[in-house]
Amino acid sequence: MSNLMMYVATMTVVTYLIRVLPLTLFNKPITNIYVQSFLYYIPYVTLAMMTFPTILYETNSQLAGLAALIVGIMLAWKDNGLFQVSIACCLVVLTMEYII
Repeated sequence: MSNLMMYVATMTVVTYLIRVLPLTLFNKPITNIYVQSFLYYIPYVTLAMMTFPTILYETNSQLAGLAALIVGIMLAWKDNGLFQVSIACCLVVLTMEYII
């Protein structure tokens, strides 16, 4: 049980430091355009890294996941909303798994 508490305490400290360090290190507004660009894209990259493997591996067939990924990219590229893209991807997966 002490190992569990040690793990929880370690994760608490790590999570706290990730959130507090930027507040303490950056007192002034960030003016460097490269750092601003880097910080701007962090949430999108994190979401993509969590979502991408799930699209391919949570379906019964990786081919169905790949087809849904391609359809999703094409619809998102054409400025469709998140709801329309997700519904289309779900329909593609259902159709592909029914066919395969």
